[in-house]
Amino acid sequence: MTSGKQFPKQDIAQLNRKIKKAKTIAISGHTNPDGDCVGSCLGLCTYILDQYPNKEVDVLLEPINKKFQFMKHADEIMHEKESQKPYDLYISLDCSEPERLNQYKAYYEDAKDTICIDHHVTNTGFGNLRFIDPEASSTCEILFRLFDYDKISFDCAQDLYLGIVHDTGVFKHSNTTRSVMEIAGALIEKGVKPDFIIDETFYKKTYIQNQILGRALMESILLLDGQMIFSVITKKDFDLYEITSDDLDGIIDQLRVTEGVECALFLYEKESGEYKVSMRSNGKVDVSKIARTFGGGGHVRAAGCTMTGNVRDIINNISLHVDHQLNQDEDL
Repeated sequence: MTSGKQFPKQDIAQLNRKIKKAKTIAISGHTNPDGDCVGSCLGLCTYILDQYPNKEVDVLLEPINKKFQFMKHADEIMHEKESQKPYDLYISLDCSEPERLNQYKAYYEDAKDTICIDHHVTNTGFGNLRFIDPEASSTCEILFRLFDYDKISFDCAQDLYLGIVHDTGVFKHSNTTRSVMEIAGALIEKGVKPDFIIDETFYKKTYIQNQILGRALMESILLLDGQMIFSVITKKDFDLYEITSDDLDGIIDQLRVTEGVECALFLYEKESGEYKVSMRSNGKVDVSKIARTFGGGGHVRAAGCTMTGNVRDIINNISLHVDHQLNQDEDL
């Protein structure tokens, strides 16, 4: 039914054998988990427990956005875990390198066996068994191809649909292929309600979230002859509006669709002088290349990093790289 990279059957069989054999399994993804990270981790957890209800499966993630809390097993996600015997199997999902597992990297290193499933072009190829496809829209798309369709329950299907929706920008990014739409259709046949998933996790906003979105848009600034736009939310704004980083969802995407803009940046201050930088491109700029320059990563059209300093210097440094790509000047 679907196209996309075809993984060797023997590798898929090996994946299933490893899961069946392991008594203790850790599932984890990248720092600051997004929709695909959460969807793939919960989707795999659900798939395993549907078949082996007595197996010990721990999902290790940093606190997830409250809008994902309705997903099955979301309330069982572990943010911290006391030291214990090494896991029999550690499965890394939607993570390009072990460092981005953050505080859970130690569990990966101590595990008796490891598996990596990912779609980032920057993936370094870690893990004893690897399923990596940079052409896939999402890690959830890869999981769908690895799973036995008949064994995908409604709850698992809902997780996979969530990840696909978020990494394709509700099926509007360039990674939305015929295969993606066929997979989405197959998941809908499992009972998934697209309107519910999309509204609840993508569009619905609180009054405070609308206020902070409005402020970010009002105070945004155009650079590079209108081809680049940026906006900043400071620590002071966080305290004033009593918000968390979860309340900033959607701001970068709204900046991106500004007429004439090729690259959008959104910064928010995590600590004094430390900024989380989100980058989005409309096609002419490879933001993953820029993010990697500053210690981050991501995709060609959606990437991010963390930078320290003042906003002016951060924007100036990034804009040099954006301008270089837009005008193909001499190498930086």
